[in-house]
Amino acid sequence: MKILLVEDNEMNRDMLSRRLQRKGYDVLIAVDGAAGIESAQTESPDLILMDMSLPVVDGWEATRRIKADESTRQIPVIALTAHAMAGDREKALAAGCDDYDTKPIELPRLLGKIEALLATDVV
Repeated sequence: MKILLVEDNEMNRDMLSRRLQRKGYDVLIAVDGAAGIESAQTESPDLILMDMSLPVVDGWEATRRIKADESTRQIPVIALTAHAMAGDREKALAAGCDDYDTKPIELPRLLGKIEALLATDVV
């Protein structure tokens, strides 16, 4: 399974990508929202982990564009944010995210969300 990690923080990106690779996922990296949109279109990942505070195009807008595009709208998106404020989950879902998780990442919790979304995607 191919996961696109859209994350601008190098430390978060390296840590999470290594942990996902150890779990057997093929991890693609994008460092800003514009690159995330492009990678979603060209690489057709099975799932996207989207940081919401990104340069160039933020995660909210990147998700809206991915979900508006016929070729990428079926890809599940999990919002990742350090700004766990009241209403953020609802805002992420309204932007088109399929789920939401907070930073710092708790890998078992995130893996549960990834596995649940990938399981519903199986035809």
